Amino acid sequence: MTTPKLILWDIDHTLIETGGVGSEVFRDAFEQVTGHKIEKLADVTGRTEPIIFQETLEIYGIEDPGDYFLRFVRAQAEGYQSRAEEMRRRGRVLPGAREALESLATGLDAYQTVLTGNPRPSAEAKLSIFDLATMLNGNTGAYGDDDAIRANLVDIARQRVYKQTGVTFTKKTTVIIGDSPSDVEAASKGGAQIIAVASGNTSAEDLRSAGATTVLYDLADTAAVREAVAGF
Repeated sequence: MTTPKLILWDIDHTLIETGGVGSEVFRDAFEQVTGHKIEKLADVTGRTEPIIFQETLEIYGIEDPGDYFLRFVRAQAEGYQSRAEEMRRRGRVLPGAREALESLATGLDAYQTVLTGNPRPSAEAKLSIFDLATMLNGNTGAYGDDDAIRANLVDIARQRVYKQTGVTFTKKTTVIIGDSPSDVEAASKGGAQIIAVASGNTSAEDLRSAGATTVLYDLADTAAVREAVAGF
């Protein structure tokens, strides 16, 4: 009998790439809400959307009246939905991602959801656009609009899964799969295992330096993904 595992998937650069549409949607939504045209935004790698949004406000010296982020979340999700065909054309599901999700759903007693810095409406839009939404239980995921601190999202997801399933997952049985040092840190501080995937902007060497002991170059080898999850 296998031990049930909770798999918390990062989205961007782990499961999908938006082909540049994501940053364009961010800029458009930011400008729509604040009225300020921007040329750059804060560093996005592995960070939650509230932090990216706040630091971008600071870069341009924009004062938030208090409702900018909530309005931004709505505008951002609408932007993804309106550009769905373009994102399918320019972006992609990363090699092996769909197969890994399918494989972990069978034979390993794995419960799969998401842990992402994206606000929930945008996360759901991205997963739906690339036909991945039905492979993950989005209702029990944890999102950037739940908490700006990524490590705090681990327990938010665990609590939601418990409410739905009655199963308690521990540090030993909770596994984050993500591509950035922030995912590694979230696992360390939030109490989870980490499978780091060098499919984003961080090399395998740098992921190991950040503290990951299980590192894959990508998700293309489905058997290796299953073996990594089963190893915890």
